[in-house]
Amino acid sequence: MKKAACLAILGTGSEVGKSVVATALCRLFVNRGIRVAPFKAQNMSNNSGVTAEGLEMGRAQIVQAEAAKIPPHVDMNPILLKPTSEIGSQIVLLGKALTNQKADEYHGKKTVLFSKACDALDRLRKANDLVVMEGAGSCAEVNLMASDIANLRMAEYADAPVVLVSDIHRGGVFAQIIGTLACLSSKQQKMVKGFIINRFRGDINLFKDGVRWIEESTGKKVFGVVPWYEHFHIEAEDSVVIENPAAMSVVKPGVPTIAIIRLPHISNFTDFDPLFDLQGIDVLFMEKPRDLTDFKAVILPGTKNTRWDLRWLKKTGWADIIKKYTDADGHVLGICGGYQMMGRFVHDPQGLEGTSGTSKGLDLLPVETVLKAPKTTTLTRFLWQNVSGVGYEIHMGETQILEGDSLFSIFERNHVPCQTEDGCEMHDSKLMGTYIHGMFDSPAITKKWLNTIGIESIDVPDENRFKARDNAYDLLAAHFKNHMNTDAIFDLI
Repeated sequence: MKKAACLAILGTGSEVGKSVVATALCRLFVNRGIRVAPFKAQNMSNNSGVTAEGLEMGRAQIVQAEAAKIPPHVDMNPILLKPTSEIGSQIVLLGKALTNQKADEYHGKKTVLFSKACDALDRLRKANDLVVMEGAGSCAEVNLMASDIANLRMAEYADAPVVLVSDIHRGGVFAQIIGTLACLSSKQQKMVKGFIINRFRGDINLFKDGVRWIEESTGKKVFGVVPWYEHFHIEAEDSVVIENPAAMSVVKPGVPTIAIIRLPHISNFTDFDPLFDLQGIDVLFMEKPRDLTDFKAVILPGTKNTRWDLRWLKKTGWADIIKKYTDADGHVLGICGGYQMMGRFVHDPQGLEGTSGTSKGLDLLPVETVLKAPKTTTLTRFLWQNVSGVGYEIHMGETQILEGDSLFSIFERNHVPCQTEDGCEMHDSKLMGTYIHGMFDSPAITKKWLNTIGIESIDVPDENRFKARDNAYDLLAAHFKNHMNTDAIFDLI
């Protein structure tokens, strides 16, 4: 059977916009009537989601699958690395968690993992007309090229023409492009067919000489210079977009404000995108400890290392600040790892997150957690009293309620009816915890939570979040079509 064509979107560095470019191309190609699928052989991110089969994959490829108008499948992201420390990650292979390994141990397995990734790509190529492949970080890391899984080695396996993405907003775009090519072999340089320059601000006509210089210096096309956009929102892949939040973010007088604690190992930070989209409230990621009196609510988000981040909360003083806030009747919501930290104890008898042992929690909820395998990965439908919602669960371990009330009633997991409870609430719903990510994607749930924390006047659009995201993909595709030579890219395949 003839295999589908492939197009590789590689980058001069991390966070230059590869994911967004691949997302735009998926929507542009599917709008041409082409069966297109995204692919990223190896993704390193704690921002993941769950497929219809109940398997885990990176959210960037879920977004790209939505843009391509197809269901997400783990073949689109066969290897997911979820960092648990500076030198270690949990390996998720084809949607299932394998083990935690240090970087040197992982590199020893790359031959086998590369083969698994190639098999996944081959399956996608049999089912589609085109595969848009996204690279990881910089494609010119010379010390890693020999064992590379996601960049030029995979592009060579797929015989894929390469489009190199650079970020002009960072400055040094000429050095990004010329320097990247200089690090490649002559064979690899020939694989690069041209460039997309991303995140341009200002008068684009002033960069015409720059485009001419790049094309004359490299002998390769600049397929487009894409301006910065602010009239729509596309989910971010990595938490780098929320790094280094302001030390003292200002709470505006009269504007209800919600604080999200920016944990060191924060995961699934896109849970809060629907809140950021609302008019009339502010949502701030907070890293530096500060008084919380002026905030309507505080959220403890998910984390890939519950006990490490729990120690961080105590060491930095956040734990005492949060306790003082709750003593003054403040509202706190914990999601997944944040929920676990709100309990009395977190036990890790098998050392799943590092050293085995027990950590004393924040003691805000009467629950106790034991971390253990296997990992729970489900698409979940639930009720909050008489309000229904949809979300997903990704967590290791079980949490037992010692007293008090559960928060949600779950009636379906992975499309199978069930009857069980999730989460815990105390003190007239001022303290709440749940394992369900994506709860704010359900407008009715968002409305109910805002009412619970005393924000009744905010208009929450009833528009389905998937429809809102789908509209954003169309706007993204139109934006790129206006500023990119899509026909020239089409000619590559």
